[in-house]
Amino acid sequence: MNKINCLIVDDEPFALDLVESYVKKTPFLELTGKCKNSQEVTKMVNEENVELVFLDIQMPGLNGVELSKTFPPHIKVVFTTAFKNYAFDGFKVNAVDYLLKPFNYQEFLAAANKAAKFILPVEEKKNNTEEKSFIFVKSEYKHVKIKLDDVFYFEGLKDYVKIWLNTQPKPVLTLMSLKTLEQELMPNKFMRVHRSFIIALDKIDVVERGRVKINNTFITIAEQYKSKFHEFIDGKLIS
Repeated sequence: MNKINCLIVDDEPFALDLVESYVKKTPFLELTGKCKNSQEVTKMVNEENVELVFLDIQMPGLNGVELSKTFPPHIKVVFTTAFKNYAFDGFKVNAVDYLLKPFNYQEFLAAANKAAKFILPVEEKKNNTEEKSFIFVKSEYKHVKIKLDDVFYFEGLKDYVKIWLNTQPKPVLTLMSLKTLEQELMPNKFMRVHRSFIIALDKIDVVERGRVKINNTFITIAEQYKSKFHEFIDGKLIS
């Protein structure tokens, strides 16, 4: 089953925990993170593959409606708030749905299902497309061809990505976000295991103590990616 990577945003700890419990009960949702303010949200949206945000409106500083206007267009939003008067503002920024606090799981699930209609068909289409054997990236004023079978791993460095290859000792450096690159890679070939690393699954030499070894380099598997990674490993394990 394809899952939607979602983010929960609320300045109230109880509200965060409640929505988290709802997310965990919903099979097609995958929790990417929880945030309490706009600074944390901006960081997560820029660094992680977030597809859906459950976003409180009434927060200190930048409110949820204004914050949602800064999101990339592919990210869908479900607003959560205790104030009815924000509903119209929410729909003006093309929110998928609007949950009025306090809301129960049935109401949450209805909103999540509505969001899934916008997100999952796109994901399924992407996963069913013909696999790419190469990509082109801009590097040092040139367009460099990268054969995906040659890739060891991608390393994110703020606005840049280092592409480590088995054909040369030095990486190819390109101006791009790791999140943008991740959306172009086939999930059966590559997997994000850390905020700064996407690895080629067929290049893994060893898995040990929460990290993988690829070409004599150890890469830590971050906590939020462990479940998906170990699911992959368990599917390949012969015991």
